[in-house]
Amino acid sequence: MKQNNKRHILLRYGLVVGMMLLFSVMIIASMFKLTVVHAKEWNDKANNVLDSIIYTPPERGRLLADNGTELAANLEYYVVRIDWLARGIKGDTVNKYIGALSDSLAAFDTTLTAMEWRKKLLDDRQKILDAANPKDKSQKPRANHAYRLFRKMLTHREYERVHSFPFFRKPRNQTGFYYETVAKRTKPYGAMAARSIGNLDSTLTHGKTGLERALDTLLYGTPGKAKHLQLTNGIVPVEKVPAIKGYDITTTINVQLQDIVEHELNDMCLETGAEWGTCVLMEVATGDIKAISNLKRSEDDPNEYVEGINYAVLGYEPGSVVKTISMMVALEDGIVTDIEKQWPTGHSWAYAGGNPITDSHGAASRSARQIIETSSNIGMAKIITQKYGANPPAFRQRLEEMGFFEPFHLGIAGEEVPQFSKADVKDGGRVVLSRQAYGYGSKIPPLCTLAMYNAIANDGKYVRPRLFTKLSREGEPDSIIPVTYIRKQVCSPENARKLRLMLHDVVWGSHGTARHWVQDSMVEIAGKTGTAFEVINGKYGARKRLAFCGFFPYENPKYSCIVLMLGADRGAGASSGMVMRNVARKMYACGLLGDAPDYAKAKGKKDTGNQSDKNYPIMFASLGENKSKNLQRGLGLKSPHHYTRPTKVAKGVPNVIGLDIREAIRLLENAGLNVNFTGSGMVVSQSLSAGSHYARGQRINLRLKNS
Repeated sequence: MKQNNKRHILLRYGLVVGMMLLFSVMIIASMFKLTVVHAKEWNDKANNVLDSIIYTPPERGRLLADNGTELAANLEYYVVRIDWLARGIKGDTVNKYIGALSDSLAAFDTTLTAMEWRKKLLDDRQKILDAANPKDKSQKPRANHAYRLFRKMLTHREYERVHSFPFFRKPRNQTGFYYETVAKRTKPYGAMAARSIGNLDSTLTHGKTGLERALDTLLYGTPGKAKHLQLTNGIVPVEKVPAIKGYDITTTINVQLQDIVEHELNDMCLETGAEWGTCVLMEVATGDIKAISNLKRSEDDPNEYVEGINYAVLGYEPGSVVKTISMMVALEDGIVTDIEKQWPTGHSWAYAGGNPITDSHGAASRSARQIIETSSNIGMAKIITQKYGANPPAFRQRLEEMGFFEPFHLGIAGEEVPQFSKADVKDGGRVVLSRQAYGYGSKIPPLCTLAMYNAIANDGKYVRPRLFTKLSREGEPDSIIPVTYIRKQVCSPENARKLRLMLHDVVWGSHGTARHWVQDSMVEIAGKTGTAFEVINGKYGARKRLAFCGFFPYENPKYSCIVLMLGADRGAGASSGMVMRNVARKMYACGLLGDAPDYAKAKGKKDTGNQSDKNYPIMFASLGENKSKNLQRGLGLKSPHHYTRPTKVAKGVPNVIGLDIREAIRLLENAGLNVNFTGSGMVVSQSLSAGSHYARGQRINLRLKNS
């Protein structure tokens, strides 16, 4: 029996030893294969790992406003957490500091009171402790014990403040307080000029739209290079070539002007129910775009407007704003030499077999000056076809010689150039030409129209619009982008002066198409209205695009501006024109157009009764005659217009003649009337007479005047 057991034991030992020997042989064989047979293959793999280059991403450069403030920059944000299972946290320590900590958190994040913060901290801590040590031993303990203190990510300043709170000031192992950093591309001014600034792709590495995309190679910088190094405890990367930060790019955007433009465009879009609108404000002498706004109706809320696509650089049929450019060609080519010479126009003109061209306010004849003032389609078509009717493509060639089709390379993705048909005579080119002369049969981006108007304001110097002026690194300038010209002179200074006079008539002339809306007693504006129907699937729709393009102040233009809106419920002057007027007025009020007029110097000046006289205002309003006399005496006014309070009516339509528009609207809307108005200044007439019977919801039209 004992011999049998001994034999079995020896057999088992033999099997174990045999298996161990077998495994040893297998291990030795594998080692031999790795170190001898396949040695070269594995050495090559190791060398590949050690020799491979790791590219480290560079810090992206900043986009700056014209004064150096940040429009877009990379910032680190902090996600603050508490590890309630940290070994150094003691219950009595938590209880000691919980009151002061809750008070501090309530002062920092007011969504919860101090008592609510206290309860939340203690309850969440207990839940994490219970989950880590379940009473039911069959349940698996939860490994996640990191508690996120705030839903939002904190800035560095906010993080420093939170880290200074009671309890959190203690060493980390005694509080469990720690953080994670997240890099984000931020825009400190929010939606302001957001579309022009642009966005990054989903990896937050390269630009996707706007300046971020167009200037991506400059903003991105140069990646760094690192190689692997073998250490006893592993392989670690070692930097060989450091990453080079991208350029900081100084743009031409002025934050204050951008704010003014966006607010005025947004208010007019809301007021008129427009589908979208765009406004560009440019400095005449340099071509610097000081503000650019693109707004569209929000899909989520029809009463809200959000940043839209870059309408300013996309082509649309321009309407009558192109007549000024056509007139420039006519003056330069000598088709028009005397702007007072009469041209036969009439009310309708059939040309080259096309549909008759009509003027809504036609006359037997008009001078070239009046053709622009009254926006005569017939007059402009007759002027251009007189020279180019026999060779329609030559008109486009002439514009090409003037540099009209050259790209600006502005830095905005999707920028388009003007499109003009090259139709020859046999292809109906004469008809196309007659339409192109006054704004149809072509597609012109608003910015291209603005650049031409800017040249008119700039004595014919066709400056190239620009959106950035300087590249720098670590605060040191690297490159300066100078003012450049598409053409040093797109027209002569004399012809530019004639065109400025014509555009002045549009606003200040007795028959100007913008006279009721764009006139302002503080800023003298010159410009041109334009209207064109929206094109849908190759056919004209019902909605109109309404444009106004011009410059101010008239005598010494500092800024040019274009406004384009789609679907506003009123004409071009009363919508786009008023946006420009309101922008200019607010700039004047903020002192952005130079010093305010010295009214005392106007005492000896003869009163012309012309609102374009900028030395002193010609009207004012006051509630009492004595106050009016004091104001007249103090400001040295010559011909004041005094409005007294209107006589109240017992019932019926309120009397608002003599009131400013805000008070008039308040009274009329309180009475249940819907108000429309034209002009600016004080109410001088109302369509429903004071005291007359009316129905609630009925519309009343008011006319305002500054004199």
